[in-house]
Amino acid sequence: MGKSKQANDMPKKNLLSRLSGMSDTNLLLTITIVVFFVMYIGAIVFQGKGFLKPQAFFNILNANAALIIASCGMSLVMITGGIDISVGGVAALVSMCCAVYLDYHDGNVLGAVLIALAIGLAFGIVQGYLVAYLGIQPFIVTLAGMFFARGMTTIVNTNPFNVANPAFVALKETRVVVPGMGSYNKAGNYVNAYVEIGVVVAIIVVIAMFCILRWTKQGRYFYAVGGNAQSALMLGINVKMTRFLSHLGCGLLAGVGGFAYFLHVGSGSASHASGMEMNAIASSIIGGTMLTGGVGNIIGTFFGVLSLSTIQNIVSSAGLDQAWWTGITIAAMLCLFLVVQSIIMARKDKSKK
Repeated sequence: MGKSKQANDMPKKNLLSRLSGMSDTNLLLTITIVVFFVMYIGAIVFQGKGFLKPQAFFNILNANAALIIASCGMSLVMITGGIDISVGGVAALVSMCCAVYLDYHDGNVLGAVLIALAIGLAFGIVQGYLVAYLGIQPFIVTLAGMFFARGMTTIVNTNPFNVANPAFVALKETRVVVPGMGSYNKAGNYVNAYVEIGVVVAIIVVIAMFCILRWTKQGRYFYAVGGNAQSALMLGINVKMTRFLSHLGCGLLAGVGGFAYFLHVGSGSASHASGMEMNAIASSIIGGTMLTGGVGNIIGTFFGVLSLSTIQNIVSSAGLDQAWWTGITIAAMLCLFLVVQSIIMARKDKSKK
């Protein structure tokens, strides 16, 4: 009897020992992925079989490609212990500048892409320099950047409008078919599953950022500076350059995300990408990136965006279309993950003692 009880307790002990032996990054990533699948299965159970269709998942990606890209940049900055709340303003400025260039100046798509990259790099260079080399708090610097970007968007053009440039419209309407993932509609016709161009770009960004943070020396520098800047300096790491590069990367990705957003909406407006910076921060936190720095995973950020969008879809499908219900659910998720992060930090401090 005693032996059987011990045998039954063994799997529990093994599970607990494995969880306790995980790194903070892997533990938070595991929690994020589990939460996403639980929510998605819950959506299938309670909201109908529409969520079972692969296209329902791909639609989440289509609607959030720009947010995925911006959140990758946000995670990079947060891993180093900083923050950037200008990404939504940069995305709006990119959309408006590209729209004006294409429609009012007979521009081409390649030129619009270069404009988007130039805007993102400009914000990344200026903000990175002010934060890293002048020692100004990143929140203050990027807050000024957000106000500047929103103001410049209005100066470029006041009125919202849809882009009619034929080459851009053709690119916007391009769909990448996902083989074998289609479904039959109510009429019995087979409909291919698809993703937009922005999703392809977002997946490339996620893979590239994951590889940089996981397998490059510079990626390890980002984590070291976020974990303990003083220790990183003693190890010979250029802390200022590392922080500068994190803001430079975030600015560049904000420009890329802005163009992906522009590809999705196909218009220019001063109100575009409102709240993107807050959603990017929320996605990073839900994905396991700690506000204190030193811990984070781009794959977790990717699932953080998916979790955020899934809970929004669940709330909307439940008939709670008012904006405050979405805000309440997101706040609840953030509180949950912040509590989890606090528990993990307490475990970390306890293990050091």
